[in-house]
Amino acid sequence: MSTSAFGKEKLTIQDSTYIFVAESTDKGIAKYSKGKMDIYGKQGPNAGRHITAIYQLEHGQLTIYYNLLGDSYPAAFETKSKPTLFISVFKKSE
Repeated sequence: MSTSAFGKEKLTIQDSTYIFVAESTDKGIAKYSKGKMDIYGKQGPNAGRHITAIYQLEHGQLTIYYNLLGDSYPAAFETKSKPTLFISVFKKSE
């Protein structure tokens, strides 16, 4: 279970399922391996979508860099001048 560094958002990943709670709740499948992640929305605002991402887990902090188009994995953890890409940072809850 993780909490966003930016507010009340909460991400829970258990095995291959995820629940993201913010203004609304998004649920689905998250497949991840070797720094890459495929997110398949099943319920909520991302239902029916495939989002690709890269991730990094260090010192209890999970950084996920999403490509909302889902057409490729982001090349690096950088979003400047790329409106379909964004970064979320989560800290492991205690």
